[in-house]
Amino acid sequence: MSKLIGIDQVAEFLHDGMVVMVGGFLGVGTPDNIIQVIIDSDVNDITLIANDTAFMDKGVGRLIVSHQVKKAIVSHIGTNPYTGKQMIDNEIEVELVPQGTLAERIRCGGAGLGGVLTPTGIGTIVENGKQKIVVDGKEYLLEKPLRASVAFLKAKKADKAGNLIYDKTARNFNPIMAMAADLVIAEVDEIVEIGAIDPDEVMTPGILVDKIICTGGYWL
Repeated sequence: MSKLIGIDQVAEFLHDGMVVMVGGFLGVGTPDNIIQVIIDSDVNDITLIANDTAFMDKGVGRLIVSHQVKKAIVSHIGTNPYTGKQMIDNEIEVELVPQGTLAERIRCGGAGLGGVLTPTGIGTIVENGKQKIVVDGKEYLLEKPLRASVAFLKAKKADKAGNLIYDKTARNFNPIMAMAADLVIAEVDEIVEIGAIDPDEVMTPGILVDKIICTGGYWL
């Protein structure tokens, strides 16, 4: 069964109240065409798991501006003033997570682990409401795993089996998010035949990818 779908078919997988992971770092490595489909769909009450809320006019930040996000689980919001304003106005809930901790929580979700122990956040507001565990006399926070119903990724190239290659730093959060969602949809610039990608170059194996969308115009 082919994994290739058109960009217009993304709307079929959207619904109010969904939990989504979106790859990217300040918009780099974010599937912008998929973001536009979400905006056009008028889906609301999204729980967004991403590294950040990007900018007002770039990346997942556009979902903040369109008021479609109910809760954002991110490492920072400083580059998008709309996020801070909506948080102050109680229009959005923001859970700020240290970046390394965020990555490990997603990794735990993908690996089926119960959480990760980290000293990051001890003695700060990050520890509020969280369980502390002492190991060899040192305190750690138990940070619980994160999973999503859908992960939207951005890759440079895919073969028709869904094996992905990312472009330099656009790799960022995409590979770990591919492991931590029930459905994984990748927006790619180029699709090639199976076997055209050297196995040693594969960054996300196709077994993790359910759907592929080619938006770059290169289809071999």
